[in-house]
Amino acid sequence: MQLPSTDPQWQQLDPQRQQLGTRRQRRLAAKYRRRRTIVALVAVLVIAVPVTIVAAVNGLKANITSSPLRAGGGEVPEKITNELNVLILGSDTRELDGEDYGAADGARSDAMIVAHISDDSSRIDAVQIPRDTMIDMPACEDTGSGASAAQRSMINSALNQGPACSVTAAEELTGVRVDHFIEVNFDGFATIVDALDGIIVDLDEPLHDDKANLDLPAGTQTLGGTDALALARTRHAVGDGSDISRMGNQQMVMNSIIDRAKSSHTLSRPDRMYSFLDAVTSSLRVDEGLDSISALGSLASTVSSVPEDSITFAIMPWQPAPDNQNRVVKSPAAYDVFSAITADEPIDELVDLVD
Repeated sequence: MQLPSTDPQWQQLDPQRQQLGTRRQRRLAAKYRRRRTIVALVAVLVIAVPVTIVAAVNGLKANITSSPLRAGGGEVPEKITNELNVLILGSDTRELDGEDYGAADGARSDAMIVAHISDDSSRIDAVQIPRDTMIDMPACEDTGSGASAAQRSMINSALNQGPACSVTAAEELTGVRVDHFIEVNFDGFATIVDALDGIIVDLDEPLHDDKANLDLPAGTQTLGGTDALALARTRHAVGDGSDISRMGNQQMVMNSIIDRAKSSHTLSRPDRMYSFLDAVTSSLRVDEGLDSISALGSLASTVSSVPEDSITFAIMPWQPAPDNQNRVVKSPAAYDVFSAITADEPIDELVDLVD
């Protein structure tokens, strides 16, 4: 894997910034290797709920919203084997009920992850794409949220025209065919946490960010939905305020949700489990291929059957954008990672090179 320090564009930065950036990439890469990831959000959709509420699960079908997987625009990558690639989107749409998420218009993907389930369903490789990644996005036809022209832009803006355009952008960036998408919105995220009676986190230091409405002390604590969302969103309370820095908080929050959902706190209480499933299905927008309880349940069953040590998470290898040091582009190492995914080969050896 090529480290930023070997890249000519990186060498143009001042030494102090080089040192900070290199340390940050090493720390993040080590932290996320072989770790449970946001991919497991799919696993907590498991429909194998306690027997007492199985009959009620069918009623959750009405909660699920769907939209087309594809819009016209870029060329669809070839599907080489029977692997499955799911694009997971965390949406910061401003058309929600809450008033605490900022004052911008439209929607952007606050988190974007390409999750690859191997052909034999024995392995998951997931790559998180920084929202500040600059790409040449193809034109995208209208699927209900408007059309967009070809343009140079941050990849997170593709969601303004709907998830189909995010699919097109992700395929353009990665060369990986997307078979499904799952989008979770901000209000839904908070509702899921509240349905679990909160999540438990342990903070090394106090975190404060007025822009994210975040004010948390250090130590172990239980967070409600609003605070959990603020923790996942904050940029200014961690590191250098970049999207890369806050990915650690996003993973911590998601891991806490997964732990809580799988715990006896939830599983032993049919009413709590139903509230959780109701919150999850109400918070999702999926492609038409996943628009049923049985389809989501089948995907969840596949994901949950993958051993934890066979799940690899990586941040897309990146480097500063040549025209804007506050943005990033994929580095040469990213091509190797995405090529491995396309060939249905493990990425762990590629990301393990950084420690």
